[in-house]
Amino acid sequence: MSTIEIDTDGEVSTDDAGTAVDPEMIADIRKFERCLAEYLAGDLDEDVFKVFRLANGVYGQRQGGHDQMIRIKAPYGAISPTQLDRLADISERYSRGWGHLTTRQNVQFHFVQLERVPDLLWELAQVGLTTREACSDTVRNVMGCHLAGACPHEVLDIQPWADATFWHFLRNPISARLPRKFKINFSGCATDCGQAMFNDVGVIAVNRTLDDGSVEPGFRVFVAGGLGANPHPALALEDFTTRDELLPTLEACVRVFEQAGNRDNKLRARMKWLVDELGFEELQRRIIASRKFLLASATWPGGIPTEVVERGDAPAGRGEGPVTAMGQGQPVSLRGTSPFVRWSEANVVRGVANGTVSALAWSRLGDVTAEQFRGVAAISRDFDAEVRITNRQNFVLRGLSEDQLEPLYHRLAAIGMAEPGAELSRDVVACPGADTCNLAVTQSRGLASAIGEALESAGLGEVEGVRTNISGCTNSCGQHHIADIGFFGAERRAHGRSAPGYQMLLGGYVGEEQIEFGAKALRLPAKAAPQAVVRVVGRYAAEREFGESFQGWLARVGGAKEVAAGLKDLDEFPDPEENPDFYVDFGETGPYEKAIGESECAV
Repeated sequence: MSTIEIDTDGEVSTDDAGTAVDPEMIADIRKFERCLAEYLAGDLDEDVFKVFRLANGVYGQRQGGHDQMIRIKAPYGAISPTQLDRLADISERYSRGWGHLTTRQNVQFHFVQLERVPDLLWELAQVGLTTREACSDTVRNVMGCHLAGACPHEVLDIQPWADATFWHFLRNPISARLPRKFKINFSGCATDCGQAMFNDVGVIAVNRTLDDGSVEPGFRVFVAGGLGANPHPALALEDFTTRDELLPTLEACVRVFEQAGNRDNKLRARMKWLVDELGFEELQRRIIASRKFLLASATWPGGIPTEVVERGDAPAGRGEGPVTAMGQGQPVSLRGTSPFVRWSEANVVRGVANGTVSALAWSRLGDVTAEQFRGVAAISRDFDAEVRITNRQNFVLRGLSEDQLEPLYHRLAAIGMAEPGAELSRDVVACPGADTCNLAVTQSRGLASAIGEALESAGLGEVEGVRTNISGCTNSCGQHHIADIGFFGAERRAHGRSAPGYQMLLGGYVGEEQIEFGAKALRLPAKAAPQAVVRVVGRYAAEREFGESFQGWLARVGGAKEVAAGLKDLDEFPDPEENPDFYVDFGETGPYEKAIGESECAV
């Protein structure tokens, strides 16, 4: 039973504090309590309750029973120290003592018991956090570049725009029961650190030159991108979208998808499939026509949003000193010998006109312990720094001064978050995999850990400009398609036995309003994949020319198939009696078995 009480004024109080809570959050949680009680009493059908809980960010785990994953939305990765402290508390009270940062700037907790979910939701609401529409067929968490407002390259600060978009679609009737999930990403410049190019709608801030020679900042909107088993690049809706037309454009995109999306076949229900079914020109025509007449709707969001008017969206600008290169494939020069200098060279971003710098706190596999949540919260307060979650599952601290960097390094080192990991080979990204996900066929987190250990052992953990991403199935929650080195899990058969395996891809890239999906290299036993990464990273480090990116090197040496030819000896399964380890997945103790539960991704 909940220990949190609410009075008629909407005041929530615990034993130690009272905090005003958004009335809509209160209504959400009270409804969840009622529906949960009906479900537990047998008065609400399983299929109905499943759709309801998913719409509230509560996701079933492969363990079955009442074990649940809770997904918490952090729009454009923004998270406050008070919220971080609360996440630490939640990890200890409801989960395993740690949480997980996702590639979509959410925070997830696993093994939460269904009966305890309402209490957890109340605790989140007290600090302004919600799980509403974090799952299901809704507009999901609105993402944004983690350096927005502090980036030396940005055209506009997209933070208030992402915030306005988040609030416009949260609980909006037109986006609550879509044909399928809908993802919106923002980037402040063409570098596209916010990864706009593979989403249902991606927004990139751009400039255009007017007839009088003046420059107008605005946006280029890309639509119908996606990853998954069938990746599609996003396509430009029009050359330029003005600031006052951006939100109407986004609403028009959602409305067209709501009307035309495939409600009979969830496998072909994403925005990307409308390009195949309608043709891009027809999709484009419908969106622009919908926007034109949106003025007549009750939800018309035209004009500059209040969030933008109040906060402003002027870019941070460039400073007078050196500007840190941003984006995938940019070189990181590690010349220092001391741990602090090497961390500073890899994890610090400089070049902002407002005189501040930003620094990344590295989170191994995206996992954050209660101590680390509290440690980052304390750093945020003590250093007066903003915190953002990155799409590579790390934290970034912004608004720092140069003289704060060394004490910051020591504070991060004390909580195990000071490894120089940004844009280095050790920064491996993985989805939760078969640890908790119903659809995963392999332990992607286990492989990520093994790759990291293999690179460190080979002295290759700090090779710059190489991104490795891993998914436990073809659905690409680990975004394997857009990494320099990508893997997705697959069952293999050898010597009459099932075994864990992976498809390796090479050459994925996103940036400069372009996207390149990784090309298939070869299939590998799971236990051989770490050595394959060591060989590829080692070869790149040895053969690259000065300043050459992984993508440039790969093209120069003959592409994915040529590199794969040098790895063919790794695609062998030993006899099970001689080496049974190849038939056991990472982190498991028994023989591998492909076990796929009932999917909730397409409910």
